[in-house]
Amino acid sequence: MSDARRAGAAPSPRRTRRPLLRAGAAVLLAATMPLAALAQADYPSKPIKLISPFPPGGTSDVMARLLSEELGRILKQPVLVENVGGAGGVIGTDRGLKAPADGYTIIQTGVGQNAVAHGIAKTVPYDSVKDFTHLTQVHSGPNVLVAHPSAPFNTFKEFVDYGRANPGKLSYGYTPAASGHMAMELLKQTVSTCTGAKKENCKPLFMVGIPYRGGGPMMTDLLGGQIPVMFINQDVALQHVKAGKLKALAVSSLARNPLYPDVPTIHESGFPGFSALSWSGLSVARGTPKPIADKLEAAMVAAMNSPSIRQKLESQGFVVPTPGSAAYTDFVAKELDRWVRVIKVAGIKAE
Repeated sequence: MSDARRAGAAPSPRRTRRPLLRAGAAVLLAATMPLAALAQADYPSKPIKLISPFPPGGTSDVMARLLSEELGRILKQPVLVENVGGAGGVIGTDRGLKAPADGYTIIQTGVGQNAVAHGIAKTVPYDSVKDFTHLTQVHSGPNVLVAHPSAPFNTFKEFVDYGRANPGKLSYGYTPAASGHMAMELLKQTVSTCTGAKKENCKPLFMVGIPYRGGGPMMTDLLGGQIPVMFINQDVALQHVKAGKLKALAVSSLARNPLYPDVPTIHESGFPGFSALSWSGLSVARGTPKPIADKLEAAMVAAMNSPSIRQKLESQGFVVPTPGSAAYTDFVAKELDRWVRVIKVAGIKAE
């Protein structure tokens, strides 16, 4: 042992600096790692935003507000709906994806913005499979073909006959890329190619479409007689049909809807296999921490399984889907492929 060490001489600064730096780094790491874990464990610690990418008044808005109330009770934080309409739901969806992926922005996904848009729009600023973590489907339901009382037809057959006999004179309302839009486009293509009809009775169905930013404004114009006919979600149409303000001509599901037992399906009205449904769900941006996404999914599954939610959905003619991320992720991918294929075959182009 050297004389300096025997005498208790202080170690050199170079020897002491490295252990101190290592100790400091360890303290810093220990201090920062629990913060991220703590933030996830305490989630949610503030209100959550739920972006509904359509204007107030339509089915998407109704579904968002229905689930936001139940989720707020389960998560013990307010879930606030923000309506961001435009471009068939693409604008609001894109805004939701651009928010921090921290679980404080939930995105309402659906048939228009997450399936149909990829077939119609020239460019979509997101990938509906890769850019989302889909947490649960919320609803599935048919559209109803409704007409203003002044329209010169009272049945689905009379509607088809009138449209064929008066090409270009019949107009209809639609929200671009929404399920009602697709139902009408599919109907025009189906009728014009005479599926299920005798060729000698076959004539095309040519109508003029009028675009709207959402179901609410479109319904206002239909009730006012500005447009004679359109497809709309069955829950929105029901009160007006019951009040005699609209007449229901057909539903777009394969089976009749219990809320419209006397209204035939298009499938049974000479066009077998016709089906066009609306649907929505809840998702977050890919990159949201898994513990937070898991907590949100669990809350959403609990909400979908609650008797009050199921009763409200079924009372409005909706089918309650299988809840959870696995089922919804698979469903979105299949619907995307289906509608992109239908749109390409039909030759539907962006407005």
